[in-house]
Amino acid sequence: MTEATGSGTGRAPGTTRSSAAYSTTVNGGAVNSRVPYTVPQPPVTIDAAIWPSIAAVPSSLKARVAGRAADAIFKAAVRRLPLEVRYPDGTVLGKAAFGNAVLGSSAREQAASGEAASDQTPAAYPVMTINRPEAFATRLGDGGLIGLGESFMAGDWDADDLTAVMEVFASRVGTLVPEPLQKLRGLYLPHQPRRERNTEKNTRSNISRHYDLSNELFASFLDSTMTYSSALFPESGDALRSVPWDGLAAAQQAKIDRLLDKAGVTEGTRVLEIGTGWGELALRAAARGATVYSVTLSSEQQELARQRVAEAGYADAVTIELKDYRAVEGEYDAVVSVEMIEAVGFEYWATYFQTIERVLAPGGKVAIQAITIAHDRLMATRTSYTWVHKYIFPGGVIPSVRAIEDITEKQTGLRVRERLAMGEHYAQTLRLWEERFMARADEVGAMGFDAVFQRMWLFYLCYCRAGFETGYLDVQQIVLDHAFSKSATTKGAI
Repeated sequence: MTEATGSGTGRAPGTTRSSAAYSTTVNGGAVNSRVPYTVPQPPVTIDAAIWPSIAAVPSSLKARVAGRAADAIFKAAVRRLPLEVRYPDGTVLGKAAFGNAVLGSSAREQAASGEAASDQTPAAYPVMTINRPEAFATRLGDGGLIGLGESFMAGDWDADDLTAVMEVFASRVGTLVPEPLQKLRGLYLPHQPRRERNTEKNTRSNISRHYDLSNELFASFLDSTMTYSSALFPESGDALRSVPWDGLAAAQQAKIDRLLDKAGVTEGTRVLEIGTGWGELALRAAARGATVYSVTLSSEQQELARQRVAEAGYADAVTIELKDYRAVEGEYDAVVSVEMIEAVGFEYWATYFQTIERVLAPGGKVAIQAITIAHDRLMATRTSYTWVHKYIFPGGVIPSVRAIEDITEKQTGLRVRERLAMGEHYAQTLRLWEERFMARADEVGAMGFDAVFQRMWLFYLCYCRAGFETGYLDVQQIVLDHAFSKSATTKGAI
């Protein structure tokens, strides 16, 4: 496997317990939090053939100079954050240390005696423990947010609750780095490789690097529906924050059913699904009496989805093909697409919606589910190359609601008619995936995914969850249709 897909053996026997309880005020109120799993530590020697960027700390002059600058910027930033950053010499930074000389003294004494401060001192805020300060700073300086993720994968730092730590950063993402330096980031941070642009030639490779890791890997943390997108729970408020695993499958089906309802899928409906997943939406549409044509670029997903369809007895009603969405032909009464637009790429959003418009029958409906970001953040980051691009979703860009509305209004005949925002539901979906994945760490290791991969996947899940918890990210169900019927357009043209 490539580094971006990351597999290998060699899980280290040593683990760091990450189950400390603490009270945090990340979102304005005290919340008791506990992480019910242990985080595997990477092996002492990391396989450079699998993880070239993780096995060795950058050593160029540029990296060393940037590392010193990043160290200063990071320390200045965290001094004012609701965070406790602990260093091996006993130094504690963050609001937890500000004005608390007793805590600082205690931490230094414990460090000098070889005791871990996090095991002895109750934390008022999420704890970030810097294990190798120089390596952490160098990676951060060399790669920015890519370096933050890589340094976690390498074990340069740990967290008592990784999501809570990431929430602190996510809620202040626009102000952590001084504004003058933000304007210069394009000069020194990595850019998206041309091979990852979502052209028809490249898209299959981009999709495969994530979704073809192995069906067994995804089955290790997904529920019985094998649905890899936000669920829609019946709970709300405080009850939503503690939904149990046992309710996830029903919540996934509720999400799908709402999309099918909004698209008007009933008996005899011709449905196009862009992005098959592992087949649950196609199965539920077929159960309504619809005929489904579903396209995917993942051979692993196609294989399992076809198997599930056949076992359910819907092989005559559902067709699943390995095909780029741009190559779809025909006419459909409903087009449904769940969290696929994020993989399309900024330059191709117009093509995506133009394709949907081309195949949508007069009177037809479109229902999509899309992760979204604020428009100003989209415009600031749409050309950035991030840790998520490098290790999780090559070529992906998250749209804004405004971008979707502008593109459909200016470049297609489609119009947005209805939206449902449900970001808090994604946060809890991710929490359940995170807990399930870590509970099955031994099984994942037996599949050949080493401790570095597991730390990578945990960082990915917590990174995303923090985005939804803080409102930096949202997820929307969006309903569209033709601005006016195709038949009326034809008559007018004549």
